[in-house]
Amino acid sequence: MELIRLYLENNGYRVIAAYSGDDALELARSERPDLIVLDLMLPEINGLEVCRILRSESDVPIIMLTAKTTERDKLIGLDLGADDYVTKPFSPKELVARVRAVLRRAQEGPRPTQRQATFGELHIDFLRHEVSVAGKNANLTPAEFRLLAALAGEPGMVFTRAQLIDTAFGYQFDGFERTIDVHIANLRKKIESDPKRTRYVKSIYGVGYKFAEGEDVS
Repeated sequence: MELIRLYLENNGYRVIAAYSGDDALELARSERPDLIVLDLMLPEINGLEVCRILRSESDVPIIMLTAKTTERDKLIGLDLGADDYVTKPFSPKELVARVRAVLRRAQEGPRPTQRQATFGELHIDFLRHEVSVAGKNANLTPAEFRLLAALAGEPGMVFTRAQLIDTAFGYQFDGFERTIDVHIANLRKKIESDPKRTRYVKSIYGVGYKFAEGEDVS
């Protein structure tokens, strides 16, 4: 932990550390950090539960640290709303690079060609990174917003998963294509009245996804 803190501070980041799940939640609520690096192996409340609670309260970017290497274990964290993951063992330099990349993606977002757009009950403010459904804030994570902005920026265009990675996250994205499916599923839960019969984000069998402007239900 101290080595990670040192590397981050040497790269210009202010670091506050918590050594239990309870402390992590308390500090996240009081300090409101720009990004959270979250170890799954925390005492009192484990990292997955901390992530679930944080995501219900905030859209702060979260990088999970995990010793589990299977795709399924990584997807569990992403399904709870984590933006990225780093598998142990890792070098502090790798973590610093991930922190830099996730913060950049959260701050920049896809470059919008328009300021705002409304599709039925769905309203997107591309510059403010705000999304509402029927007037209620959808509370999207940075990753979910980037995917929605990419899709809604080109209504009707079919994106493969690889194209969505390039458009929404850039070539430096270090996840795998299955990650896109998890983020899309979480996005649908927040913007669709029935995630199983979608109006906005459509699955194109064998290809990927498109934004359908909410004009039909299938």
